[in-house]
Amino acid sequence: MAQETENIWDLVVIGGGAAGFFGALAAAETSDGPKKILILEKSPNLLGKVQISGGGRCNVTHACFEPRTFATHFPRGEKALIGPLNRWNAQDTIDWFESRGVTLKTETDGRMFPTTDKSQTIIDCLVNSAEVEGVAIWTKTQVTSIKHEVELNHQFKLLLSGGATVLTKHLLLATGGTRSADTVRLIHALGHTTQPAVPSLFTFNIPGQSLKDLAGLSVAHAALNVPELNLSSAGPLLITHWGLSGPATLKLSAWGARALHGVNYTFALQVNWLPETNVRNTLDQLRANHGKRLVSSRSAFTEIPRRLWERLVSLSKIPGTMSWAQLSKPQERALVETLEQSIFEVQGKSLNKEEFVTCGGVNLNEVSLRTLESRKIPGLYFAGEVLDVDGITGGFNFQNAWTTGYLAGTAISESL
Repeated sequence: MAQETENIWDLVVIGGGAAGFFGALAAAETSDGPKKILILEKSPNLLGKVQISGGGRCNVTHACFEPRTFATHFPRGEKALIGPLNRWNAQDTIDWFESRGVTLKTETDGRMFPTTDKSQTIIDCLVNSAEVEGVAIWTKTQVTSIKHEVELNHQFKLLLSGGATVLTKHLLLATGGTRSADTVRLIHALGHTTQPAVPSLFTFNIPGQSLKDLAGLSVAHAALNVPELNLSSAGPLLITHWGLSGPATLKLSAWGARALHGVNYTFALQVNWLPETNVRNTLDQLRANHGKRLVSSRSAFTEIPRRLWERLVSLSKIPGTMSWAQLSKPQERALVETLEQSIFEVQGKSLNKEEFVTCGGVNLNEVSLRTLESRKIPGLYFAGEVLDVDGITGGFNFQNAWTTGYLAGTAISESL
């Protein structure tokens, strides 16, 4: 660690994640001449979320290039992001990485990954770019306090966990979500307020026998509804060892983050397994044309895997020995209701593949959305998930990090 007399920097970034790196690089690359820029990361490893994102492949962004449409994928921050996305969007991110030798590919659902399918490719690009630009990086270094020294020409004085002091005129907070009490304490000490952090992008725990032994089965398009909270979503649905996951579940958890937190993640979930199918018409045809076939012997719908179909028939109280011709009208109604309105009692949540996104953060009315500078303290900037902005799964949260990081970094560069 350098001596205190040397610890005077043009820019200090707190947080060695996607937003922090992009902010530091934008400031370095767009500045006239070399600048002293420092990234502080409290953990031993840099870019932790980049490492685990997309199952270790890194979902860099989403192939959606119209800012207003892109912004609709953010339960919190939709309107606020339209302006920033007009100045740095998914195409800009693609071009930035490709200009540094990293080519991205688009999958059928719009998610974009490096062609290597390795998150390390993105990590190496960012770390190597920082090295080229002369950005200093200190890991295992936590900021314990921040003072805004007005009498020292509005400099920020940072006390570090090792006892050293760092001075800077420009400070970028890119600490990730605000679930850490230490992060919230630093933000509040600077005079800013925050929306409380609650989890977003989580899966649903459903105990009991209704989905037991069906882990790994999926339906390409299902509709979910939580009637008591007026929440709904649709998309691919995956059965897991503990309940339900997949894009439909994750979207519902994101849009309903606060409401679901409010009921302690205990609620009745309604599932329509076939929202785009005339279920009753198909069952009537089976009764008329395949009367001798057992109801449970094969799935009546190509969209529903056989083992799931057997379970849904069982949940409808239809015996395994019953044929379509023997099916009574009340039994048919029960089967239709199960297919269109299965009810599952959710009792708790689980992380989505170690990924963790929070709803909450610095109140957006306290930040300039053009520069990401604090409206309260000159020289203080915010980027990424520390803001009260969060998106659904699919690369949207990383794009928020790239966008806000870049805009903050270029605004700092102009100030420098």
